[in-house]
Amino acid sequence: MSETLIQIVDATLASAVSRSGSHLACRPGCSQCCHGVFEISALDAARLHQGLAGADQAVAGRVIARVEAARARLRPFFPGDVLTGTLTGTEEEIELFEEWAHGDACPVLDPETQTCDLYEHRPILCRTFGPPILNDPGDRDAGLAICELCFTEATDDDIAAAEMDSGFRALQERAEAEYEANNPASGPTIVAFAFSAKDDN
Repeated sequence: MSETLIQIVDATLASAVSRSGSHLACRPGCSQCCHGVFEISALDAARLHQGLAGADQAVAGRVIARVEAARARLRPFFPGDVLTGTLTGTEEEIELFEEWAHGDACPVLDPETQTCDLYEHRPILCRTFGPPILNDPGDRDAGLAICELCFTEATDDDIAAAEMDSGFRALQERAEAEYEANNPASGPTIVAFAFSAKDDN
């Protein structure tokens, strides 16, 4: 189910990108959206693990070093279990944590190239950020989420024409629920805590 989800999301993204034209600023080296902490699912975390396991040894070593540095910096304020990496705080606590760490670079981001070292294994949120997409598929009044660097000179019609189809959300929810059911100790986390650390004790 997870592989099917990624195929559908990537195809949906490709369609939105083709309809966005020059309004979409996203390109290698543009990394504003790679800064700040944000919640990812346990399934996203598993996908990142898979990417790290298959990465070139030198790349994997650099990612692990950045992950460990990020964990050390974030650990005192992490609203969750630092051993499992699972977010357990209240919504307010998590929001405060995200505001506090809004300038932190994702540890998977290569600081020299400003590109993702595990791009093919990136979380769903990373795959869908940029083109216009509904914040809440069940509520059109919630508005469209759009990167502030994109569609800066677009009309409402341009934005509507480029909207990314959020129909994959139901499959995403099922895939994430299935993963957590099969992995009871797992739960939502952030990228820095999606990997095991050697120095948590």
